[in-house]
Amino acid sequence: MSALAVHKAPSKAGATGAARGRPPLRGRIALIPTVTLLLGAVYCLLPVAWVVIASTKSGRELFSTFTFLPGTGFADNLQDLNSYRDGVYWTWMGNSALYAGLGALLSTCVSAFSGYALAVYRFRGRESIFNTLLAGVLMPPVVLAVPQYLLLAQAGLTDSYWSVLLPQILSPYGVYLARIYAAAAVPGDVVEAGRMDGASEWRIFSRIALPMMVPGLVTVFLFQFVAVWNNFLLPYIMLSDDERFPITLGLFTLLEQGANQPALYTLVITGAFLAVIPLVALFLLVQRFWSLDLLSGAVKS
Repeated sequence: MSALAVHKAPSKAGATGAARGRPPLRGRIALIPTVTLLLGAVYCLLPVAWVVIASTKSGRELFSTFTFLPGTGFADNLQDLNSYRDGVYWTWMGNSALYAGLGALLSTCVSAFSGYALAVYRFRGRESIFNTLLAGVLMPPVVLAVPQYLLLAQAGLTDSYWSVLLPQILSPYGVYLARIYAAAAVPGDVVEAGRMDGASEWRIFSRIALPMMVPGLVTVFLFQFVAVWNNFLLPYIMLSDDERFPITLGLFTLLEQGANQPALYTLVITGAFLAVIPLVALFLLVQRFWSLDLLSGAVKS
């Protein structure tokens, strides 16, 4: 009888702890990933929150009020930014839209062709080409910037729009993603069925494979757009005319001038806030194209 009582005692204590609302050990361990993700989200979003709030402050409020207390100067900051050098900020924004939009579109097309070819066709040297692309993914951009400048200088293309666009067209990471996605999303049976029906290789790619690859290509476009929009090093090396500057390089010049003119700090912060809006809008626009189950049930074994 006493042994039975001893055996039941821990169970009673555990029931008492559960009754008091204390989560079991397994539940407490499961909270660790959630807390870690929340801390990571706070770490990433805190600078964005600071930029949003600081853009509402006037030059006087920026350095004299609490960091996360909104100000009253957002309208004046927009007006000053719009009138600075006859609206050169919007020229920089337009240049960034051109570089990022056209560059990402061309890069996505090249990635689609290359990734599909590497995934579907069997030819000598295919794995060597793919491994070379993987090496390109690991190559830091700073290593390639100077050789690209020297190459484009020989062609007389420096300080032009092409000097920023051309190096962005071939993205090793984009080709890698397109190849992986095409291998998973385009069934070989579908390709063979198209060939048996007499369809050309271009028709198979454009009418059958490309619609299946759309979610992966949207991801490639988005990654490349963000990379080109945020790119600073390549335009900094290639361009000298500030009428061709992207927004990153334009804000950098404003920040340098702000060392002698503190009033420009509010323009830099407001400009940085406005520069984030197109990226957020793009994410919201293309997220509906992301689907992992587009081919569910397309091919029955």
